[in-house]
Amino acid sequence: MGEKRDWARSEGESSRELCPGWLREVIGPIFLMIATPMFMMVVYHAERDFNGSLLDVFMHMVTNPSWMIPFSSANSLWVSPVDAEAWKWIAGFMAFELLLMRVVPGKEFKATMTSKGHVPVYTANGVQCLMISLVTFILLGYYQVVDPTRVYDKFGEILAGMNLFALVFCTFLTFKGRYFPSTTDSGSTGNAIIDFYWGTELYPRILGWDVKQFTNCRFGMMYWAIGPVAYAWKQYSDIGYVSDSMLVCIGLQLIYVTKFFWWETGYFCSMDIQHDRAGYYICWGCLCWVPSVYTSQSFYLVKHPVQLGNFLSAAIFLTGVLMIYINYDSDRQRQEFRHTGGKAKIWGKPPVKIDAQYTTTNGKTRKSLLLASGWWGLSRHFHYVPEILAAFCWSLPALFENFLPYFYVVFLTILLVDRADRDDARCACKYNKYWDKYCKLVPSKIIPGIY
Repeated sequence: MGEKRDWARSEGESSRELCPGWLREVIGPIFLMIATPMFMMVVYHAERDFNGSLLDVFMHMVTNPSWMIPFSSANSLWVSPVDAEAWKWIAGFMAFELLLMRVVPGKEFKATMTSKGHVPVYTANGVQCLMISLVTFILLGYYQVVDPTRVYDKFGEILAGMNLFALVFCTFLTFKGRYFPSTTDSGSTGNAIIDFYWGTELYPRILGWDVKQFTNCRFGMMYWAIGPVAYAWKQYSDIGYVSDSMLVCIGLQLIYVTKFFWWETGYFCSMDIQHDRAGYYICWGCLCWVPSVYTSQSFYLVKHPVQLGNFLSAAIFLTGVLMIYINYDSDRQRQEFRHTGGKAKIWGKPPVKIDAQYTTTNGKTRKSLLLASGWWGLSRHFHYVPEILAAFCWSLPALFENFLPYFYVVFLTILLVDRADRDDARCACKYNKYWDKYCKLVPSKIIPGIY
């Protein structure tokens, strides 16, 4: 069993965070675990039954409170999680992605060693798995082995089934991390709410499969590619063509997801993997929230096709591609800087860097390099700016009839601001005086010169 309190954040780290500890660690998780499953279904019903209006859904909830009673009717807010066709889609998708993780060849990638001495090892085959998944899905649809439009038709039941699965799975992971963890990077905080929400294990594996690689990358992100293709198929089935707004929307999303898998080894060294444990926050989010909210723009466009015209379509698409490229290049720049031990030139010049030191939990002193030039000289988390703008670009094809297509942009902004705050707090405690020196070199947190 992992050590009790081993995973609690230090007082210094908590004191530097934007939200007080009691809000982040108790009230916040309770609220989110109640609200997020409900809001996931609200988004689904708004798109399917309320013409894309969140306001109409909330007004319906006020005037018809019985609608919120689980399974009270065929049109209840809470769709039944027991649907044979939905579970066939879920099980088939999961089994296929798990198979690809195991059999598709790829280079071995070793991520950063943890403070307990564990070195996570992955097979870097994300791009290959993405291409195989997309081609397989399209071919199965083209030859009528499966009907891709049923993904849209059964999406409520799929979400309900995934919600049930994810809650059970997160309960299992909480128990696993406490009593039979895969590595020593595990343990309980002594608070059952935090344990379930944040998780009890950093790198859980089940039968050789890495849990977070599956939930985050091969289920959540992979559905982000497959789902919009199914929605475009549905739009074509309904109206006989795919609107240019849908093409721009899913085109940008597919480029972004491809970029993600191209950079997947970098993601293995990100905060999601190296710091956030496998609990409700990460695993439920990737299994349920990503399929629901991240694909909401293309889902909305199925019933709300917009013809943008060639000029506007090209302008939105090219701007989105540029934002995705800048987001990728900033991550690539830092990854190359670290890979070369700080010797890689940044924008043609020697990098501005800080040779930082930190002490691990077992008392060992290690070194790390902090990049303070290039994209990383503009702000400490500049790569979040183009990511938010890219999300705005693939939401913009829906134009402005409803707010719903832009909910993801608002959510992403809140998520990334919070992530930047948590990352700054963690780095401040990890690097101490070196981080203070870095902040003097790069004073802006996200938006250069503003925030």
